Amino acid sequence: METIWQNYRSSVIAVAVAIVVLLSVTVIVPETHQGVVIRAGEPHRVINRFDPAEEFGETGAGVTWRLPFYERVQFVDRRIRDLDMDGETVLSRDQQRLEVNAYARFRIFDPVLFVERAQTEDNLTDQLEPILNSALRQELGRRTFASLLTAERGNAMTNIRDALDGEARGYGAQIIDVRIKRADLPEGRPLNAAFERMRSERQEEAETIRAGGRRDAQIIRAEAAATAAEIYAEAYNQDPGFYDFYRAMESYRVTFGPAREGEQNVGESSVILSEDNDYLRQFQGRR
Repeated sequence: METIWQNYRSSVIAVAVAIVVLLSVTVIVPETHQGVVIRAGEPHRVINRFDPAEEFGETGAGVTWRLPFYERVQFVDRRIRDLDMDGETVLSRDQQRLEVNAYARFRIFDPVLFVERAQTEDNLTDQLEPILNSALRQELGRRTFASLLTAERGNAMTNIRDALDGEARGYGAQIIDVRIKRADLPEGRPLNAAFERMRSERQEEAETIRAGGRRDAQIIRAEAAATAAEIYAEAYNQDPGFYDFYRAMESYRVTFGPAREGEQNVGESSVILSEDNDYLRQFQGRR
């Protein structure tokens, strides 16, 4: 072994030096990250920059070169990241205290600006969390608790995303989406009181609808009765004798005839009237 070392010592040292130099010169940038080459403390170029138009596998990731001891590479994640907001108490427009959990999804699209302004992802999330909290409070403070249970909630999320995105772009990040995971009233008396109030409001609304229905029904019945009276009056004017005969026959059928389908049969009954009673004049024939 000693003989081999003596004979090939210079070769072994040369190979070791070459490996060290090669490792210090080459950098492997993974597909999931962007590499910002920093020269003399300033960003110089970007390797594998995020571009939505490029297909996966054709983005410039892989082995690249740098000047050892003069350039260093800082990796910046190019994947979609999550920003979680822990439970916060937010006051709605109708003075309801809401327990809100929300999250935002963002992506770093300008790694140079990110390195200059934020440097690390932890610093970026520390900057965005209070902005998300503030935007959430302002937007939900304009809305009632009941509105968050309707499609209006989507409009609120859009406004919060736009407000947060405007701030995040100053750090080289883009807010893709903002969502509320939970927006509930605190457990206990506030929650029960809110449910009772909502139930009372729905009952008042239902009673208002029923009252409107009864009013419309009365109007329709009155209009129908007026129309019927007009028709009867027109028929009577055309032939008063026939109209009187028809009405008498209808009255006789109801009074003396058998019960019709759907009517209650009260059994046999007797009606005693004098022969000159005006009600029976149609039985006496026309004179």
